[in-house]
Amino acid sequence: MPADSFPAMSPSTLKAAQNSGDQTPELLTGAQAVVRTLELIGITDVFGLPGGAILPVYDPLMDTTKIRHILVRHEQGAGHAAEGYAASTGKVGVAIATSGPGATNLVTAIMDAHMDSVPLLAITGQVFSTLMGTDAFQEADIVGITMPITKHSFLVTDASEIPSTIAAAYHIASTGRPGPVLVDITKDAQQDTVPFNWPPKIDLPGYRPVTKAHGKQIQAAAQLMVEAKKPVLYVGGGVIRAEASAELLELAELSGAPVVTTLMARGAFPDSHAQHLGMPGMHGTVPAVLALQESDLIVALGARFDDRVTGKTALFAPHAKVIHVDVDPAEISKIRTADVPIVGDAKDVIVDLTAAYTLARRETTPDNEAWWAYLNGLREEFPLGYTEPTDGLLAPQHVIERIGALTGPEGVYAAGVGQHQMWAAQFIKYERPNSWLNSGGAGTMGYSVPAAMGAKVAEPDRVVWAIDGDGCFQMTNQELATCAINKIPIKVAIINNSSLGMVRQWQTLFYDGRYSNTDLNTGHDTIRVPDFVKLAEAYGCLGIRVTKADEVDAAIQLALETNDRPVVIDFVVSADAMVWPMVPQGVSNSYVQYARDHSPSFDEEA
Repeated sequence: MPADSFPAMSPSTLKAAQNSGDQTPELLTGAQAVVRTLELIGITDVFGLPGGAILPVYDPLMDTTKIRHILVRHEQGAGHAAEGYAASTGKVGVAIATSGPGATNLVTAIMDAHMDSVPLLAITGQVFSTLMGTDAFQEADIVGITMPITKHSFLVTDASEIPSTIAAAYHIASTGRPGPVLVDITKDAQQDTVPFNWPPKIDLPGYRPVTKAHGKQIQAAAQLMVEAKKPVLYVGGGVIRAEASAELLELAELSGAPVVTTLMARGAFPDSHAQHLGMPGMHGTVPAVLALQESDLIVALGARFDDRVTGKTALFAPHAKVIHVDVDPAEISKIRTADVPIVGDAKDVIVDLTAAYTLARRETTPDNEAWWAYLNGLREEFPLGYTEPTDGLLAPQHVIERIGALTGPEGVYAAGVGQHQMWAAQFIKYERPNSWLNSGGAGTMGYSVPAAMGAKVAEPDRVVWAIDGDGCFQMTNQELATCAINKIPIKVAIINNSSLGMVRQWQTLFYDGRYSNTDLNTGHDTIRVPDFVKLAEAYGCLGIRVTKADEVDAAIQLALETNDRPVVIDFVVSADAMVWPMVPQGVSNSYVQYARDHSPSFDEEA
């Protein structure tokens, strides 16, 4: 692999790297080689926590002026911060941890990045190579542990292999379908001194991502599009990872087809656009769900037909032909057989498809008028809304809607997992890619605060919100200390319903209201465990509590005006608030009556 294939390398950095090959190689320890390699591939920020097996790397980290290291309070926080950094910018996020529990604490974030195609480079220390396999202190086979949840995992026992391995890992993480790559380096490899050769010679014979699609497949797809009466552009997170939002907009407007954006694709297509029907799936809008279900052609762009979108797979979109575009050939026809499979980078494919469609419609004029009349009728019949709570507490949907309205589309919104995640996906208007960060595939509670921290490090001039539940917040709130000490002024909105809200909702609907172990006692009684305002203040943050609707805007505005420290707002909301619409798991998306019965526009008791 040529050195100029490293995406993050500036021309000046690349030239310097190439020139260094003409000189006598510098002698560096393996640890110094780790830091030097990160510098040369363009890494400027890393998140980590030191320990014995990675300690040699932390010494030269003190000397670098090109890399900022953020000391986290938990390795999982480092992983999610690196994810947030990557998801908000498209760059590779880097997390560093020691061996044993340090490395295993990264596993959840690695799995999260794997599920959501986030480019992540995880660097871990390992015990001395002579001790491997002896159950040495803090030894864990992290390569074996992470093998199913990484694009690749490397074990380095030779210091001379460090530059080429890290460069290869970076390349793998950032090309093709992005994802996590782990590099585990033994302590003796970090300590040994070897010549530092740059650029490294990298050989990855089995790794050749396909970016350009086959021309005949593009033509076949374009022909299906012009012939379809009920087409839908089904847009997944791959469009965001491919930085293809502008190309998508051009194709959508040219074809006139309706667009639905999955949970991972919110912001890939502007919410304000007339052709956007919203988010499909279990908690999607009725127009988006039924557009897919009743279509005659689904153009899937960087989407993987997740079960949360399809409902009962065997009954999903029974009359639709499928064009499936994905850079990962393993996703094509994995769940739904594609009539036209297209392997390639979403950006390149959409450009080619737009050109082919332009030619194809000269022969056939698309007629989607009746389709749009039906879809617009659904929009009028099933508007997204909510019912005000009757217990005197805040409506969480109102709180989240006001956060989005007062902050605007240039903000970044990182959500935890649960009801607040769905409300944030529904009630904030997303107009640009990379503005919505969440744990989609893995559904990781605790993602929000460290992900927001990583996004703020990556884009310090943007307002970054962590929209969290009181359950999620208690899993990673220790990273508020990291934010306060490092002057990373994120805003945290705790949607505090004093319960594990989504689990409670399922207990309400499917377990006869038997609330087994979902009450957290965080805000509705006289004793708050913990008191989130006091907790925020203990971490050096501004803490605010809001219990009345007329206090919501003022609290958000104060948070927006406070930039010298993190802000935590405890919004005490109703525990009875539900996420609607909802298609139950294992049910066909044709279950229109269920959606009707549970739309607040029609059922005031919902």
